[in-house]
Amino acid sequence: MKNKTEKRVQKMVLSALFMAVGLVLPFFTGQIPRVGQMLLPMHIPVFLCGLICGWQYGAVVGFLLPLMRSVLFGIPVLLPGAVAMAFELCTYGLLSGYLYGVSRWKCVIALYRSLLIAMLGGRLVWGIVRAVIGIAMGEPFTWQMFLSGAFLTAGPGIVVQLVLIPTLMVALNRAGLVTFQGRESRERAARS
Repeated sequence: MKNKTEKRVQKMVLSALFMAVGLVLPFFTGQIPRVGQMLLPMHIPVFLCGLICGWQYGAVVGFLLPLMRSVLFGIPVLLPGAVAMAFELCTYGLLSGYLYGVSRWKCVIALYRSLLIAMLGGRLVWGIVRAVIGIAMGEPFTWQMFLSGAFLTAGPGIVVQLVLIPTLMVALNRAGLVTFQGRESRERAARS
């Protein structure tokens, strides 16, 4: 019982850390708004939270982070930006954490699979929410706006995420903070 409680507290503390990083990280890219839109700094801690703490924590941090940033700092603007991002980041945390959590092996391949599916799912959810908000506000959200916002403008950020997140996870694995469990690890353990 105590181990479960300790693990839950550890995940809550880590989630708070990822939330704090998500609040602060955009300040480094926010001086030039176009750069911030391209590098997607809030996405990285949400993905890490989902992967390390689990889908429940990743989903909550992902949903709350853009809303808190909007209320505290006014960026992103609450409607339509922060609300659409809340659903997008919630999807990132949920899908990346869930898919990685149910993967047979916790390895870099499972990590990439989880990230790619979560990225596609989150962008799709963002587009749907953004379209619904656009209809409600009387501002059309076109297919071209979706493609531009979800993929073209975000291209550099997607590349950064696909390089940085696995690199951080491998570094955490080497430090003994995150464990990858591939076929090779199990075979080594069985021989020992």
